Amino acid sequence: MPAFTMQRRVQFADTDMAGIVHFANFYRYMEETEHAWFRSLDMLLMDVQPDGSAISWPRVKATCSFESPARYDDVLMIELDIARVGTKSLTLTFRFTLGPRVIANGELTTVCCHCPHGEPMVPIVIPDDVRKRFQPPPS
Repeated sequence: MPAFTMQRRVQFADTDMAGIVHFANFYRYMEETEHAWFRSLDMLLMDVQPDGSAISWPRVKATCSFESPARYDDVLMIELDIARVGTKSLTLTFRFTLGPRVIANGELTTVCCHCPHGEPMVPIVIPDDVRKRFQPPPS
């Protein structure tokens, strides 16, 4: 069972001149799903700290393979799953379906970073309280 599932209706602006979803939009859909999943865990992808710095998850790798076209007004089911929780990184997979048809499969790898105000970001070990939220609930 996926860690998180959401639906996304294809907007007209998401399509290209051939009437299908432009490939770049699948990366936006993955990011929207990732943000919704973080919110479902009571977290933000960019969490501003009291000192003005932030804990954030910049992407270091993003891929998507396309199996079948999606068109305007289609309602896509997007399944997010956790492929790997590393020391500092998180890899998520995404499966896009329209009914029984697979539309695309994607993957994002992000790194947990501390972003001091006005300074370069620094990769950090994923905090224990965050790591626990990535674990499936006990059955």
